[in-house]
Amino acid sequence: MERLYKELEKYSRNGDYPFHMPGHKRNPLTVDADFPFERDITEIDGFDNLHHPQGIILDAQKEAAQLYGSRECFFSVNGSTAALLSAVSASVKRGGQILMARNCHKAVYHAVYLRDLKPTYIYPHIVDEFGINGGITPSRVKRALEENPDIEVVLVTSPTYDGVVSDIAGIARVTAEHNIPLIVDEAHGAHFRFSDYFPGSAVDLGADLVVQSFHKTLPSMTQTAVLHRCSDRVSGESLQRFMGIYQSSSPSYILMASMDACMDKMKRDGREMFQEFTKNLGEIRERLEKCSCIRLAASDMIGHAGIFDYDRSKLLFFTDRSSLNGRMLHEILNSEFHLQMEMDSLNYVTAIASVGDTGEGLMRLCEAIEEIDRRESLKIREEKKKDIPEKFSPYIPMKQISGIADAMEAPMKRCPLEESIGRVSAEFVYLYPPGIPILVPGEQITGQFVRNMRLYMDQGLDLQGLSDYTNKTICIVGE
Repeated sequence: MERLYKELEKYSRNGDYPFHMPGHKRNPLTVDADFPFERDITEIDGFDNLHHPQGIILDAQKEAAQLYGSRECFFSVNGSTAALLSAVSASVKRGGQILMARNCHKAVYHAVYLRDLKPTYIYPHIVDEFGINGGITPSRVKRALEENPDIEVVLVTSPTYDGVVSDIAGIARVTAEHNIPLIVDEAHGAHFRFSDYFPGSAVDLGADLVVQSFHKTLPSMTQTAVLHRCSDRVSGESLQRFMGIYQSSSPSYILMASMDACMDKMKRDGREMFQEFTKNLGEIRERLEKCSCIRLAASDMIGHAGIFDYDRSKLLFFTDRSSLNGRMLHEILNSEFHLQMEMDSLNYVTAIASVGDTGEGLMRLCEAIEEIDRRESLKIREEKKKDIPEKFSPYIPMKQISGIADAMEAPMKRCPLEESIGRVSAEFVYLYPPGIPILVPGEQITGQFVRNMRLYMDQGLDLQGLSDYTNKTICIVGE
């Protein structure tokens, strides 16, 4: 078959002059920077249209569906955000009810707002040892559906940003019994399909819609994602319509070509690439699990706190047995060892490994953590350790007073954070990354939330969502 990325390469050399968009006219001299202008085109003859695919883009999507085993695959150049917005919008009528895990990405909450949905939340279990979110169990989903018979769709995140995988097959059996679709945000699990070293993909486990970010764990450019349709519970025509609404009408051919090239590479060489990657990853995990002060979260969490499986490409380094906190470890790894981590939290740092990692790169991380662990083991702890709760979790249960849309569109006023306790929030608050709300519009602000906010700020963590970037005030629903 013709490949989109190869056709773009040929077109960049064929001498056609562009009297069409984009305005750079494939002329690299128009800016003083090195961009692939020669392959940046619009919908011209022979290159199909993402919003009405009939040719080369349709073929690329079909091949991705075949590779993953789904019925239909939609490319997203607006990341998993557009795919999640479309999946929710196509699965439940406006004003309808959704059952969703409380640790979903903010894009799901935006879908709830845009479609004026009524959410029912399931809070995941907490891994007490580390203070991170555990899994969502089928029994919790079943109970919630029995208590709320008007729910039209269920949405869970698996794997989580921390690598926790829920029992998707079990949850899918529950939703099938109620004949409602199950959406799985598998943004961080696009690599599952290519190695038995990782958990099974939701595409194979009974989910009806699965969202995956290629750019997170596969060799594809930032902002590339897919939406898989795996059953007939959700209309393919409806999904196509909403993907057209939530994506740019001028989709990037460079991004689409990146997805096509990624799928071609995985089809041809994926098995060998993942064999090498998992070999290297397994070797460094075996060494890192021997560290005593900087602890690596390991697969022994499986079977606890609703954790059905664990994605071992997520490397979580906990500092609770050292003199460091997450921010301090992050800074040491960055400034001294020139290693840039994915995220730091109060008491851990996250590194994401992928098939794009070299053996040398993984070994650099391993040796850096071993060296820091050695130093911490020898250190006489004269300084008092940062006062971080031993079983701290930022995602504390919050009382839902009103709907998200009602709170965001109601008359509001700005209030000092310390004076907001007991009031109803009109804003989101996120720890970013990963962009999971710790407060949602319509929820009642608690003293624990305010104390946590101060703790995050003291530790230098990145809080987003509030219109007051200083985080000193918050917008609340007016009287």
